[in-house]
Amino acid sequence: MTVFRAFGPALAALAGAWLAWAPLGASAPASPDKPLMAVSEVRPGMVGTAISVFQGTTRTEFRAHVLGVLENVTGARRRLILARLEGGPLAEAGVIAGMSGSPVFINGRLVGAVSYALGNFAKEPIAGITPIEEMTEATARGALRPAAARRALADLPTTREALAAALRDTFDRLRPFAESSGDLRALGVPAQAASRYGLMLRPIATPMTLGGFSGEAERFLTSAFASAGFTPLTGVPADTTMPDEPAAPLEPGDAIGLSLIRGDLSLGASGTVTYVDGERIYAFGHPFLNLGPVEIPMTRTYVHAILPSLLESSKIDSMGEIIGTARQDRATAIAGTLGAGPQLVPMALTLESEQVPTRTFRFQLVSDQLLTPLLTFAAVSNTLQSYEREFGAATFTVRGKAQVSGHGEIELDDIFTGDASSTGAAMYVAGPVNALLRNDVAPVEIERVTLTITSTEQPRTARIERIWVDNPRPRPGETIQLHVLTRSYRGEEGARTLPIPIPEYARGTLSLVVADAEALASVDGSSPSPQQAESIDQMIRVFNEARRNHRVYVRLLSPSPGAVVNGRQMPALPPSVMAVLNGERNSSRVMSLQHAPLGAWEITTDDVVSGHRKLSLTLEEP
Repeated sequence: MTVFRAFGPALAALAGAWLAWAPLGASAPASPDKPLMAVSEVRPGMVGTAISVFQGTTRTEFRAHVLGVLENVTGARRRLILARLEGGPLAEAGVIAGMSGSPVFINGRLVGAVSYALGNFAKEPIAGITPIEEMTEATARGALRPAAARRALADLPTTREALAAALRDTFDRLRPFAESSGDLRALGVPAQAASRYGLMLRPIATPMTLGGFSGEAERFLTSAFASAGFTPLTGVPADTTMPDEPAAPLEPGDAIGLSLIRGDLSLGASGTVTYVDGERIYAFGHPFLNLGPVEIPMTRTYVHAILPSLLESSKIDSMGEIIGTARQDRATAIAGTLGAGPQLVPMALTLESEQVPTRTFRFQLVSDQLLTPLLTFAAVSNTLQSYEREFGAATFTVRGKAQVSGHGEIELDDIFTGDASSTGAAMYVAGPVNALLRNDVAPVEIERVTLTITSTEQPRTARIERIWVDNPRPRPGETIQLHVLTRSYRGEEGARTLPIPIPEYARGTLSLVVADAEALASVDGSSPSPQQAESIDQMIRVFNEARRNHRVYVRLLSPSPGAVVNGRQMPALPPSVMAVLNGERNSSRVMSLQHAPLGAWEITTDDVVSGHRKLSLTLEEP
């Protein structure tokens, strides 16, 4: 089997003089009758012309010397054309992040896209070219992503390390062609070639441009995406206006972007257009995130400058106007269509603070099962950390709605305090979005998210100190007054009174329990899980009925056993039913209860409440 066809002469050329170059530009443009060249026609020594943008929107040509063809290395029948690049800024900068997708023409025919680079600190700009036939074949797929893909990020990460690990595990962008030189030698690749090329060729890093991010949110995203094979660039203008002259039709070699967040924050990745086939666009030559079917806005991109680096040079660019939709993100390319962009998720966040005027921020997030929850978390946490202090205690009151198309609204209403309150508030908003978009019941579309967050630099906490009633021996049918005394972290007392009606049928001794949201689990059982819901409406109801940090929960209980099955309370069950359920107690579906609820009430406060108190009521005979 020929794995590395005619590679020996090319290695000899690398050791000595390089092959003569063809005149610059002699291979372009593509011939209209036979525009594409199959990889089987490529031979070592051929010289091609490649195109990319290195400044503004101007396309610049450079040369590509073909050294050979790697076969069956990234996968069965996957090939990569190896070439040495020359021209433009490549002598100084080497292979540049953002060049991914730069088209290569030989004899007027498109061969493929510059897509892989040869390690770091390379003395020569050696690159891998993905054949155009593999780019077009891989992206000719269906339009929907299967439900199993939603499980790739099972839990929304809350730390940089967790996110980086999730991105690496999910997207696997850093994987080289082979894990060891032995893997390549087993296929017939000479040891010298294996050690020099096979183990070092990786996808060219994709610039990930962040605008408007700062502090911990910026570090959260940049470190995670850098670990996943991207080149994060911060401080770049968000959604920069393109030059005033009319935009020319998109052509091979133009810079192109994938926009993930637009508006008061900007996050996007950039690369180069490889092939324009009518309204269909092919780019990158390697995956963006290898998500399969997607709907991500494609934008024009303006290149401000090239940042040369011995480690990894990169284009510094900004996203422009939306020109189409990326619909496929595959192992060998991204592909999309020109025209209107996809539907995005609008988010409006109004921030109210004691120290600064009220501000409203507006974002548009890409609608995607995996990306939308992450972007929601990043947008909320960045806004809070940018305008409120990042260290020390703070309190955020979150109120708002997430509109689910065709299913109503998720009501958001809670308070978060402490040293990590901004993270808690951001997770509170992103959590329901994450669960809904990853559900296994039915596809879900988030129409919009509207938030009002009120901040204070005081740690708003209160503890349940004492409870009492005016009449501890009431009669069935009477109403008693429950008094709840709370104490703030500064020692300030707060008293509330709640009327408690005693049911007519109640007998014997009852328990009155006053507890915070967490302690209530010992009384009511654990909160129902959204994953246990059998419909989207039921899942939304679970979120809307979830326990809140700023509420005091009151329960009137009788000593009748019951159970919680799949998050549903089943009080006062007959002994025969309890015997059956007790056989399932080791199951996560069943939790026994020693009391049956006779009444449930809530007291809403302005503090995060903690504590648990209980008293007994002995009923008088009617």
